[in-house]
Amino acid sequence: MTESAATAPAPAYYAERSGVIEWTSLPRRVVTIYVPLACFVVILLFPFYWMAITTFKSNEELYDYKNFNPFWVSSPTLANINKLLFETDYPSWLVTTMTVAVVSTFLSIFASVLAAYAIQRLRFKGSQWVGLAIYLAYLVPPSILFIPLATMVFQLGLFDSPMALILTYPTFLIPFCTWLLIGYFKSIPYELEECALIDGATRLQILWKITLPLAVPGLISAGIFAFTLSWNEFIYALAFIQSAEKKTVPVAVLTQLVEGDVYHWGSLMAGALLGSIPVALFYSFFVEYYVSSLTGAVKE
Repeated sequence: MTESAATAPAPAYYAERSGVIEWTSLPRRVVTIYVPLACFVVILLFPFYWMAITTFKSNEELYDYKNFNPFWVSSPTLANINKLLFETDYPSWLVTTMTVAVVSTFLSIFASVLAAYAIQRLRFKGSQWVGLAIYLAYLVPPSILFIPLATMVFQLGLFDSPMALILTYPTFLIPFCTWLLIGYFKSIPYELEECALIDGATRLQILWKITLPLAVPGLISAGIFAFTLSWNEFIYALAFIQSAEKKTVPVAVLTQLVEGDVYHWGSLMAGALLGSIPVALFYSFFVEYYVSSLTGAVKE
């Protein structure tokens, strides 16, 4: 074997033996990366595509698949959106849903920050068991909890009011957000707080000026989860709200746009599409913080 042959670079298929996989072969990249990603994107985005085209289809196109392509819109129309916005209480449903989701999220994050900080930083006896108990509370099915919660809602006179949802949603938001923030607070160096304590700072000052600024990605991640769960919640909104104009979007779209055995598919899909836009925008604005909270942004 000549010296040039001995020093020649290894082929692409031998690259992974050194411990680092190099995707230098185009067929390999197509099979292992591009094809799975393409399948994932198609499966993930197809429901939204179907909602979008159904929103702009006329009733004739919706039910006549022999003369019209089911996967495309031949003659776009705004009749379904017009019916949704001007013939129903959809704007009121959207405002109610947004109000409930935002207020519930802020209340849950506030309580979760205090609980997670106390469990993780104050180091009292049995704190780990308390954290585990809080997380186990999240695993209780809402279908079991809504019965005793309904009794309390009736006794407090909050039935058929958005306040009933604002006060009941934290029952499943706080346990999850607390568990999430406990894990994130662990990644913040405790030495920072010890230095602040030596300098005479109080616990509240440390929480406000040191811990929370470093935990912004974790707070945003917990807020995204809380906002999404509040926005899409169905059981409590169905049980505690009776008036049509006070319903949230997930419940109202299903109950008000279905008349007996008649399904207004165009308006249903329009309501689902418009209702998913605020959540998508919320994710898009804070996606960088969300990813950093999952990967661990604070390092010692």
